Amino acid sequence: LKKARKDFSEGKISRDELKEIEDRLIDELVEKEKEVGLKAVTDGEFNRGWWHIDFLENLDGVEGYVPQTGYNQQFKGTDAPAYNVRVIGKVKFNPNHPFLKNFSYLKEVADKRNLIAKATIPSPTMLYRQEILANDGSSKLKEIYPNIEEFYADLSQTYADAIKAFYDLGCRYLQFDDTNWAFLVDKNKREALLEKGIDPNEATKISKKIINNALANKPDDLIITTHVCRGNHASSWLFSGGYEAVAEDLFATDYDGYFLEFDDARSGSFEPLRFVPAGKRVVLGLVTSKKPELEDKDELKQKIQEATKYVDLDNLALSTQCGFASTEEGNKLTEKDQENKLELVIETAKEVWGD
Repeated sequence: LKKARKDFSEGKISRDELKEIEDRLIDELVEKEKEVGLKAVTDGEFNRGWWHIDFLENLDGVEGYVPQTGYNQQFKGTDAPAYNVRVIGKVKFNPNHPFLKNFSYLKEVADKRNLIAKATIPSPTMLYRQEILANDGSSKLKEIYPNIEEFYADLSQTYADAIKAFYDLGCRYLQFDDTNWAFLVDKNKREALLEKGIDPNEATKISKKIINNALANKPDDLIITTHVCRGNHASSWLFSGGYEAVAEDLFATDYDGYFLEFDDARSGSFEPLRFVPAGKRVVLGLVTSKKPELEDKDELKQKIQEATKYVDLDNLALSTQCGFASTEEGNKLTEKDQENKLELVIETAKEVWGD
């Protein structure tokens, strides 16, 4: 896959040839996901270079660009490639968004194996953060949206339209991936926002509003979850801090469930889970996707038990803390390491919850 993407970037193969390779490898991946015991499967995001930028730059009114100052977030001990997105016009959903065709293919290969096809896209708050909370100085947002409330409304409508487009293709499991909440719990980022005259507590409320307006008309038979991530690039991370500072607003979003990182001390305690409404699902990301070493199964079970102080066991689940490759560089694990991690998750889950 990496070779094909490199060959395409160098003009050695066509886009159609790249797509053919991606599709073949996605079909093989879904078979592996089935073999390891997953019932809901993704395409591994094999069609994209970043977990977020590829989706965002294909929205109307948004473009990808190479910032002169590099990627605007500094990972711990490593740099991400210098590429980002910016708003250049009124933001709308692109009815010909390439992710729609990508999902249709995933659904096709999942359906023939009686599996659930899960689509993953970045949260609308990622554009909010990029343009307002963590901009590199190149934003023209005030010229495009003199009334900032119209920007928030357009973000919500864009995602409402995206939800409908995926739903119409048969999607019944959609996830909004979101590093914005983790940005807002990081002590250094909160201090930096205050220095810019931005109240981080107000930013959490704006984030909640954008998301809930996007979800307002979601169909009852569509499950939409979110994954809160502290950054994931080449086994490195961006943000540190527990969920306490954002918990009330985060868990007041109208998602059906929350995938939450809890793989190390940077994630804090389970105590913020006291704000999770009854009946909502919480997936504990206790198994790290950043390192190959396997967690101790008994320790995982103990941590799950600790979380039941705040959320009923029947509403808890277990997962890896993040994906294995949020960017095309991937984390420092082999394919076998990844399989071992997934097998550990599934074995532990079966022992805790049954089949």
